[in-house]
Amino acid sequence: MNNKKVVFMGTPEFAVPILEALVKNTNVVLVVTQPDKEVGRKKELKYSPIKEVAIKNNIEVFQPIKIRNDYEYILDKNPDIIITCAYGQIIPSELLNTPKYKAINVHASLLPKLRGGAPIHHAIIDGYKETGITIMYMNEKMDEGNIISQEKITIEDNDNVGTLHDKLSLIGRDLLIKTLPSIFNEANDSIPQDNEEATYGYNIKREEELINFNNDSRTVFNQIRGLYPFPTGYAILNGESIKILESHIGNNSKGMPGEIINVSKQGISVMCKDKEIIITKLKPEGKKEMNAIDFINGHKDLAGKVFNNER
Repeated sequence: MNNKKVVFMGTPEFAVPILEALVKNTNVVLVVTQPDKEVGRKKELKYSPIKEVAIKNNIEVFQPIKIRNDYEYILDKNPDIIITCAYGQIIPSELLNTPKYKAINVHASLLPKLRGGAPIHHAIIDGYKETGITIMYMNEKMDEGNIISQEKITIEDNDNVGTLHDKLSLIGRDLLIKTLPSIFNEANDSIPQDNEEATYGYNIKREEELINFNNDSRTVFNQIRGLYPFPTGYAILNGESIKILESHIGNNSKGMPGEIINVSKQGISVMCKDKEIIITKLKPEGKKEMNAIDFINGHKDLAGKVFNNER
């Protein structure tokens, strides 16, 4: 595969192992990633993780502001295939159809489940028992192309969006390298997706980060770990926004939703619709992450107070 000219399109950390594997196994002639961002008070330019990998490997980088209006340079490279992973923009049909082996995508779900930009978050938040990686041909619609290969993984109760992100990134790397020969040999039997089975994992909105203790404890537990460590869920206590980072489900079932029914070395017990969720790690506004016991030591009057959904 080392003679195959690849244009890789990606942006975040998730795509890094995939690009690194392509550099070792193919001829990556161009990396396309999102424009640099200004960060901090000094507005210093920050490269995407994928740009960092490209520079390290002396690969040319192209960063169009809007790729639908600025893609000719990619075609000038005459790639055999375009491979994308979490690029972040809609790719025009000219790029999808011109390369000999077309364009493929590494997507972090078992399509047609969880199409969209936040499939890892929603796999946990929505209570999926398993998820995985799909290698698919791309078309003009979002995550609707033919499926080439898939690999499943069980979602464990101790998984959060960070651990599942890292697992899926490595699975995506390995599955892509295993799948590419069948693409280059034109020997794969890709299959259309069943659109009637489709679900969606759209990007997380700010209002979805608010922990709703009116839900049952399993739903709250899934919401907390499906948002940690990014972007993190939060709740309001005494007018203060507190990020809720880690928790587990308890057994107590007396109290009103949102009420702190107990504080102990185990954590802060908050009543949900059916029973308690025990918060074990949190981040008060303007402070560092801390274990719940440290927060309890600084707030002796927590029992009986109520988390609510108002700011």
